[in-house]
Amino acid sequence: MTYAIVEIGGGQIRVEPGRFYDINLLAADPDSSYTIDKVLLVSNDDDITVGRPFIEGATVEGTVMRHRRGKKVIVYKMQPKKKTRKKRGHRQELTRLMIDSISLNGSVVAKAEAEVTTAE
Repeated sequence: MTYAIVEIGGGQIRVEPGRFYDINLLAADPDSSYTIDKVLLVSNDDDITVGRPFIEGATVEGTVMRHRRGKKVIVYKMQPKKKTRKKRGHRQELTRLMIDSISLNGSVVAKAEAEVTTAE
């Protein structure tokens, strides 16, 4: 199994080709390609490459599927016996990113498998 650990959207996530991930909002249009060059680790079967801090020449290609908003988080603060109450909500702006391929030194290490459709 091939995967990579990348730094994107203020955090580090483990990504695999053919899967989508919800990350903090990116400045990219939907249906456009997005390249991540901050790759920390690439694991290709038993071969593991670790960067210091990033791997030179490693990239992860992805496609922006859409922008969305996350679940609402309620923050409720109350001080007992003081009649003070604050109720606030927050919804995080997210981008859904589909990972297409993982490249290492210009060669594609892993690529998402194309979906096979049959016409009836």
